[in-house]
Amino acid sequence: MENELKQLIIDALDLEDISVADIDSHAPLFNEGLGLDSIDALELGLAIRKKYNVKIEAEKEDVVKIFSSVSTLADYIKSVQG
Repeated sequence: MENELKQLIIDALDLEDISVADIDSHAPLFNEGLGLDSIDALELGLAIRKKYNVKIEAEKEDVVKIFSSVSTLADYIKSVQG
């Protein structure tokens, strides 16, 4: 699932110069890691909802933790899907 999510990030955010292999599953998605911003988070949230039918509420207190890396995002999606 992590590689699938990496490809989703690349496609949803039009990251043309990055491949799946370039994204570390445990590296931060925001700031010093992949360098995403709040607009990217919204777009990624929409893409996740379309692909996995999982809605990540921006108001959730653990939303920062959920979006902290590809690995945590994959774990969250798996846990919601059962």
